[in-house]
Amino acid sequence: MSTLPKDYRERVYAGWLGKAIGVRYGAPTETMTYHDIQRLFGELTGYIQRDTRVFHPDDDLSGPLILLSTLDDYGDDPPVERFGDTWLNYIADGHGTLWWGGYGISTEHTAYANLAAGIPAPRSGSIALNGTEVAEQIGGQIFSDVWGLVAPGRPARAAELAARASSVSHDGNGVYGGMFIAALVAAAFAAHTPRQAIEQALATIPAQSTYSQVVRQVIAFHDANPGDWRACYSWIAEHHGYHRYPGRVHIIPNAAVIIMALLYGQGDFSRALHIANMAGWDTDCNVGNVGCTMGVLVGLDGIADAWRHPFNDTLVIASLIGSRNLLDMATVADRIVRHGYRQAGLPEPAPRARYHFDYPGSTQGFLPLNENANLVTVQQERQGNRGCLKVVGRGLSRRHNMGAYVRTYLRPAELDSNGYRAAFSPTLYPGQTLSAWAMLPPGTPTDLRANLFVHDGNSGQRFESPAFSLSPGVWQRLEWRIPAMTGACLDQAGLLISPLLKGLVWDGAVYLDDFDWSGTPDFVYDFSRERMETDASSQWTFLRGAWKLEDGAYVGSGAGQSETYSGDVAWRDYALTVTLQPVSGSSHLILARVQGALRSYALGLAPGRLVLFKNDKGYREVASAPLVWKHGEVHTLELRVRGGRVEGACGEVALAWEDPAPYVHGAIGLGNGSGCRTRFLRVGVKGLDC
Repeated sequence: MSTLPKDYRERVYAGWLGKAIGVRYGAPTETMTYHDIQRLFGELTGYIQRDTRVFHPDDDLSGPLILLSTLDDYGDDPPVERFGDTWLNYIADGHGTLWWGGYGISTEHTAYANLAAGIPAPRSGSIALNGTEVAEQIGGQIFSDVWGLVAPGRPARAAELAARASSVSHDGNGVYGGMFIAALVAAAFAAHTPRQAIEQALATIPAQSTYSQVVRQVIAFHDANPGDWRACYSWIAEHHGYHRYPGRVHIIPNAAVIIMALLYGQGDFSRALHIANMAGWDTDCNVGNVGCTMGVLVGLDGIADAWRHPFNDTLVIASLIGSRNLLDMATVADRIVRHGYRQAGLPEPAPRARYHFDYPGSTQGFLPLNENANLVTVQQERQGNRGCLKVVGRGLSRRHNMGAYVRTYLRPAELDSNGYRAAFSPTLYPGQTLSAWAMLPPGTPTDLRANLFVHDGNSGQRFESPAFSLSPGVWQRLEWRIPAMTGACLDQAGLLISPLLKGLVWDGAVYLDDFDWSGTPDFVYDFSRERMETDASSQWTFLRGAWKLEDGAYVGSGAGQSETYSGDVAWRDYALTVTLQPVSGSSHLILARVQGALRSYALGLAPGRLVLFKNDKGYREVASAPLVWKHGEVHTLELRVRGGRVEGACGEVALAWEDPAPYVHGAIGLGNGSGCRTRFLRVGVKGLDC
């Protein structure tokens, strides 16, 4: 059992925030040289890109969070093979998450293809299979900050986890870089200076490795020339530039830039980021690693608001689970902290509400709702011993109300770009229950009403709860079950405050805390209301195959096992009812409790039969019954999951199976086999407690 720093939660939040800031800051200059940046931008002093849309998903941010899922799925000390399983489970085949630059060119593409072909980790990323040029690219270190965040003050443990995770795709210096960055972040929790953290991290990798030797050479240059980072950059460019190392983005030149920025940054968050970005090469990766390390070192007080404000805490990634691709910094920090407690041998902290606003300055993605009011603002604040969101409005009247909301779905077009092909499923669905705590400050007029609400992005309609009366100075719990709906796409949820009295004009505030939702949905997808987004229907992601909206149906086909997913992995007991039309081929499936590409249940049409399957790294038949069906006919399939019991039916034909080791939660999906084409006409989900 280990101890954790007293300010562990805030330091994790600061570290992850620093990582995201660095990636965003470095994104516009990625692949540029120092001279390119000087010529185009001059001296960098802050974000180059001023786009107000949501910052795009990036492999530097998606990769660590996907790899962290290995601890969720396989325990606190998983072997390297399980990290490979995580790749196949949460990364789509050939799109999203990674740079798919070609086998033998892109390290990550090469590793995924190896894993998909049945070559397990660590051989999937080994020099013996892929060669040194592929194995020693930068990816090993860009995904590894997270292991330092879960092992604060324990560089050796952080490096151990990073070695397993990195070896799925890398080897040699590629793995040493992952170990070093993880250990660097872990050491930053106890270090007083970047130099101290660097020295501790060096102790975790072989001293004779090229990576270790280059780090020490940069340290030595700094010691001899402590006041001139540009001289250090010139030395790095000459002795360890891209021309010295093979491949597209070798790890060594970029590692040298990271060390230079940390040393010459002199303990200042902004200065370290500026140096890392000005140096060029793989800037989003390098500035992200520097940002995470410096965020842990200096904490939230050392990160200027100008870095934080453009994010509004919002974060998007590009995994296969669409409902987990729209995140916020605090939610990510909470998840990392939970694993930090487990890694330390301590009981996990009590579960928190989805939006709890405890981290200083954290708005968790909430935005002001301004319906013709003069001004509405949102900010994090503390009221007594609780963090909360303060919503302030001016000039409110019966026609001018105000509130705050959070996005529960994003259209890919709302991103500033989407090179990593992110797709989204809503995080909130009809039939679920919204809850929150709210308080009006003492002295507020009592002639105000509060409503919880959701917004349907398909129809543009807002749905509001019955009105709640709030008593000034008293925290009150609000709860509302969203009605069942057909064809909706819920993209906002929030709180609305409205004056009741005619003639009342009010300047005031309301406090919001512990905003959350729970339960299973009661909802029907209407594909005539959906649109194509990122090569699949809106609200859906896909593993592989061709998925199209055609004449009000969702149509899938492909040369392999083709699947598409929606819903949330937290759903537990529900019935999935799907009307489908098999067009060609012999396998047409509906999926429940989808936990990724490797874990789900399925009910499907097979030649002359109705079949139940369990997918555990491959589909296994668990029950079947004769069923006569033909191409072109329309059939309705129902798949019910409750506890360990799985039931399927098509008309009068029914199946049941009790799973001794059940998946107890998961999303939904549609699929078919190789050489098949299926029209999915109607998809309905209803919780068995509805």
